[in-house]
Amino acid sequence: MKTMVRLGREYGLKGLFLVGGAFILAFGMYNVHSQSGITEGGVLGALLLIEHWLPISPAVSSVVLNAACYAFGLRYLGKPFAICSIIATGSFALFYALLEQFPQVLPDFSGQPLLAAVLGGCFVGVGVGMTVRAGGASSGDDALAMAISKITGCKLSKVYVISDFTVLLLSLSYIPVQKILFSLLTVTISSFIIDRFQRVRSPKNNIQA
Repeated sequence: MKTMVRLGREYGLKGLFLVGGAFILAFGMYNVHSQSGITEGGVLGALLLIEHWLPISPAVSSVVLNAACYAFGLRYLGKPFAICSIIATGSFALFYALLEQFPQVLPDFSGQPLLAAVLGGCFVGVGVGMTVRAGGASSGDDALAMAISKITGCKLSKVYVISDFTVLLLSLSYIPVQKILFSLLTVTISSFIIDRFQRVRSPKNNIQA
């Protein structure tokens, strides 16, 4: 009986982290990133880069890149990871679609790029960090980063920074330097927060998959 109660609490907390993280990420993306023009690296930045230099629509490239990242993650992280990721990505899509039905609740930070970069990085860091700690991924690049971190033993924050910085630096070929600099700041902040979530352990409620 005690074992069942413990498992119920553990998986209930895991579900809360997956769904709650998805909401926080969707809220930040909709209320901060979509207005300010400050973006992240990873798959999103890669899609825009490919669209600019090659005649390939993000509608096509996103399916290919995300599928490849999830397949790679599934191979090294297992089926529980896949289930958690489905919950996280599905929740994110649902929450973002719901938020789009209403006006943004935060001010427009497009004229304050520094504030937008810091605030956006915090939302992404907390949202993705909760999802990662629960054993899932909210997007293809999260799955790729988690798998690489497991294979190499490299800190998750370093994997995020290297991959995101690479994409953003390549994006200098068509995006103004100032916007890239603020994007680098938000990537650094979000990567640090994600790493904090991954490293924290609770002796009574370890929800890491």
